Amino acid sequence: MDPARVTGPTVVALGGGHGLSASLRALRRVTDALTAVVTVADDGGSSGRLRRELGVLPPGDLRMALAALCGDDDWGQTWSRVVQHRFRSEGDLHDHAVGNLLIVALWELLGDSVAGLDWVARLLGAHGRVLPMSLAPMDIEALVELDDDGGGLATVRGQVAVAATAGHVVHVGLVPDRPPACPEAVAAVLAADWVVLGPGSWFTSVIPHLLVPDLAEALRTTTARRLVVLNLAPQPGETTGFAPETHLEVLAVHAPGLAVDAVLADTAAVPDPKSLRRAAASLGADLHLADLACDGDENSHDQDRLATAFRHLFAPERDFSDRI
Repeated sequence: MDPARVTGPTVVALGGGHGLSASLRALRRVTDALTAVVTVADDGGSSGRLRRELGVLPPGDLRMALAALCGDDDWGQTWSRVVQHRFRSEGDLHDHAVGNLLIVALWELLGDSVAGLDWVARLLGAHGRVLPMSLAPMDIEALVELDDDGGGLATVRGQVAVAATAGHVVHVGLVPDRPPACPEAVAAVLAADWVVLGPGSWFTSVIPHLLVPDLAEALRTTTARRLVVLNLAPQPGETTGFAPETHLEVLAVHAPGLAVDAVLADTAAVPDPKSLRRAAASLGADLHLADLACDGDENSHDQDRLATAFRHLFAPERDFSDRI
């Protein structure tokens, strides 16, 4: 991309799954300089099968990020549907996503995870770059409280198991516990104007970025402003019973010393704005509220409303009317 033609700030969005996709669909309407850094701990479905059979990074969340960066023209929307398409059969191809197979094929041909993703992005005409947070596959391991009185604790391993746990997640870590960061992801964070964390599955998509040492250090030392976008609702299993401020408390526990500049939340999802404002302030952040959910679907972000919120936050000369 020609730097002289770039409009908007340089933004890096970190996360995985549907939450990151929601951010990317909105962010590509705000800036031409966009990089997604994606969690690579998935062990379920098509991604898990490819990971176990071929020893590759799980491609699913990377594929979803690439699809979210596709344009709104016929080319972009057709390729977005193609890479998201899943085979339905009685054989071995059942439930494999086309994009997963395409990504893994390029990895095998090129022998380079980043180059393979860049080639897929070029084919799709993606409005941004997609990078893994690490070049090594990993597992998420969680300490889970099995009952309300804290009397029973268990260790749960694997993204699927953690996301579906019936207990209360207390803490998460990675196996191996000090995975190498993707160098291009570290460089992107250090060069950014804004870094966006969330929304998404808090313990399995957002927090893992803070547990990769070199990436966590880049998040602490970057001159970029740091924005945390909260979920519209607690996620069954991972964050059942969480208040909005609990998400920030969990983030602080897993990333001590990480300063945050802004917290963005949906107005209807915050029953106690004062408590959330105090939690945001403890991280050094201002709280911003806006209507972000789709009409008729309070669990999904409206991409236009989210894009409008990003524009206000990224343009300090403009007044953000819903700031508390």
